[in-house]
This record gives sequence, C-alpha cells and structure tokens, in this order.
Amino acid sequence: MTAIYLYANAVLYAAFALWITISPWKTAVAIGYESLTASGRSEYLVVYGGLQLGLAAFFALLAVNESTHRLGLMFSICMYVPIVLYRLITVGRFWPVASTTLIVGALEVILLVAAIALLIAGRPITA
Repeated sequence: MTAIYLYANAVLYAAFALWITISPWKTAVAIGYESLTASGRSEYLVVYGGLQLGLAAFFALLAVNESTHRLGLMFSICMYVPIVLYRLITVGRFWPVASTTLIVGALEVILLVAAIALLIAGRPITA
C-alpha cells in the first residue's frame, strides 16, 4: 500500500511538471499569476516544473525499494505538514481564491492524511 502511495505521488508530481512545462502561461494564470516578467517566467518553470519533476523522481525511487517506504512516508509528512498549514493560512487570509488553489489544497490534505495513516498502520505493535 505504501508503494502505491509513493508511486501516486511520483505520478502526480510528474503530471504537474509536464502540464506546467507544456502550458506554463495557462497554469500560471490558473493559480493566480496574472503577469510574469521574463525572470518570473523562468523562476515559475524552474520551481513549479523542475522541482516537481525532481520530487516525482524522488518519490519513484522511494517506491521502488521497500526498505525506503518508511522514509518516503516521513518525507511526505515533513513536506505536506508545512504546505497544508501555509495553504490553510493563506486561503483564509487571501479569500476568495481560485478553484484551482482549492483543488490543489484538497489534494495536499488528502496526501498528508494518507501518509500519516500509512505510517501509523505500518508501525509494529509493542506489548
């Protein structure tokens, strides 16, 4: 089950990286970037495209080897806790926000809850 979770993360990040790389201007506008300078466009593609592609590769590597599954879950929790906290705070602070922002935020919450549940389920029971 953990491998499926890690592969799902890899696929999601790869899909987002591809979508952003193929259609950077549409995706930028969809998440609220109304206007970008040339430097902003470069930064957007690097952070949203390149970083997400790197995350996809890392999640795939974690999924392949069962001995790294727990590390993958811990990494997910370390990554998604601050993302979800920032998302909740900023959505509340800057409401109303685009539906894309809410959809991505919901996905982040689901991924966080799933990582926590899988980590708890995988812990050995001690007497």
